[in-house]
Amino acid sequence: MWEYSEKLKDHFFNPRNVGEIEECNAVGEVGSLACGDALKLFLKIDPDTERILDARFKTFGCGSAIASSSALTEMIKGKTIEEALKVTNQDIAEFLGGLPQEKMHCSVMGRDAFAAAVACYRGQPAPRDEIESRLVCECFGISDEQIRNVVKENNLSTVEQVTHYTKAGGGCGQCSEKIVSIISQIRGELKKQQPDETRSLRTMTNIQKIARIQEVVEKEIRPMLQQDGGDVELIDLDGNKVLVALRGLCTSCPSAA
Repeated sequence: MWEYSEKLKDHFFNPRNVGEIEECNAVGEVGSLACGDALKLFLKIDPDTERILDARFKTFGCGSAIASSSALTEMIKGKTIEEALKVTNQDIAEFLGGLPQEKMHCSVMGRDAFAAAVACYRGQPAPRDEIESRLVCECFGISDEQIRNVVKENNLSTVEQVTHYTKAGGGCGQCSEKIVSIISQIRGELKKQQPDETRSLRTMTNIQKIARIQEVVEKEIRPMLQQDGGDVELIDLDGNKVLVALRGLCTSCPSAA
């Protein structure tokens, strides 16, 4: 039985920003009813500042799909396009207090719908045209580029994880070998980059490392935790092991581990 956070359940039972925008100037559509999940995202964007004035959605899917769509609209309203493009599927999941691994594809669907809406606004080709030309999973219409993106962004290493994040491989299973090949290719690319990064870390003093870590904590981690009443504090550095203390609601959160 999957466990859902109170915030996720709230966004499912009381979804924000449901419906269409009559005077929208960007629409993004992903998924299909045949696959079980579909999302249509409507945006009203200020053409002078490219700030998102309003965001609404219509979705067909499970509770996690509805909650993820609701969360996405709340997260991007008021941001510029460039600011909103930095929102990842992990950000959506964290905003909801976590998603079961088997439901992570719902957060990916939200991120992809926003990218499709931005392409629409900028007059670029619809992402689905590119997807159809490079399909890996025909059961759920997932392209090689979609798989590459989620493997990179979420550090995935197995077909099962890719299925959780995209549904690819969750149908007939005939694409499993292709997915394994893509994972191997991505991890090979990342491994080639690792030596340079390792050498860079080795040449840094502990003070420099702490400064870099503190910067990431303050800019990227603490703001997300504080939105839900939690917090984190950097305690110490032992070699390359970072020691932190959870504060606030994070101390009792099921996702704290």
